[in-house]
Amino acid sequence: MEENQTSPYTVDTPISDVMNDPVFGEYGRLIFPVDSGYYSGDTLGELRLTWYNYIDPEETVEIVNSLHDRAQAGETVFYDIYTDEEKAEDPEKEDTGLFFFKGEPGEKFAVCNAGGGFAYAGAIQDSFPHALELSKKGYNAFALIYRPGAQTACEDLARAISFIFDHAEELEVDTDCYSLWGGSAGGRMAAWLGSYGPAAFGGEDLPQPGAVVMQYTGHSDYTENDPPTFACVGERDGIASWRTMEGRLQAMSELRIPTEFHHYPGLPHGFGLGTGTVAEGWLDEAVAFWEAQM
Repeated sequence: MEENQTSPYTVDTPISDVMNDPVFGEYGRLIFPVDSGYYSGDTLGELRLTWYNYIDPEETVEIVNSLHDRAQAGETVFYDIYTDEEKAEDPEKEDTGLFFFKGEPGEKFAVCNAGGGFAYAGAIQDSFPHALELSKKGYNAFALIYRPGAQTACEDLARAISFIFDHAEELEVDTDCYSLWGGSAGGRMAAWLGSYGPAAFGGEDLPQPGAVVMQYTGHSDYTENDPPTFACVGERDGIASWRTMEGRLQAMSELRIPTEFHHYPGLPHGFGLGTGTVAEGWLDEAVAFWEAQM
C-alpha cells in the first residue's frame, strides 16, 4: 500500500512515538526489539541494530507508515498467536505475534523470520522489509515476532504457521505452496521448520513449505526431503560463512532438491534487502524461485 498524506512518520520521528502511537494499541512496542539493549538511536533515522548492516532509514520510515496507514484504515495488521490463558501461563509469550502485510485476497502466503542471534527479533531490518516487498507483489506476508532461544523460536513459528492455516479463510490466504523466509537465526528457523515440519515443534501436522528462502546463516543441517531452498550471503560475513551455505545447498542439490545460491563480494552480515548494495534485487530472484515451485 502506498503511503497517503496522513502518514505521520519521518526519519526525525522518535522511535518511542511509533511504539506508543495509539493506532497500534498494545503491540506498537513489538515493532522494535523488546530488549532495548539490542538497538540504539532515538529516531527512526538513527536506528541501529546489533549484528546488522545497511539499515535504510527511508525503508524503516516506509514500513512504519505502511503499518500506521493500514491500521488507521481499520485493517488488522497484528495477530496474537497465543491465547490470553497461554500468555498468563508463560509471560514470555506476551512478546510474540504476527504482523500482517496483506497482499491480494486469495494469494499465497509467506512467513518472514528476522535474525538476532536468538536473543532478539530484528524485524525492522530482517523481516518487515521483506514482508512489505512481498505484499507489494501481491503475496500475503507475515513477519513473526518470537521468543528468544532456538527451541522457543521454532515453537512460535510452528504455532504461527498453524494459526495461519486455521484462519486461512478469515485472512484470505491460499495455504498451498507457502514459503518460509529468514535471515541469520531466522534462516535457521525457516530451515528447521522446512526440514521437519510444524508438528515437530508443537504445531499441527501440516504440509511442508513450497520453498525456503534463507539469508546469511551457517545452518548445515538438512534432510533428503527438504523443500526447495534459495540462499544468499555476503562473502565478508564474519558470522555466517558463505562456504558453509554453499556446501549445504550443493549437498541438497545432489539429492535433486531444487536450490539456488548467491554470494556477494564485499558484503557483511545482516544486509536485509541489500538496498544500494551489490545484493540489491535478490528478493526478486527469490520470489521467482518460489514461483517456479508453484
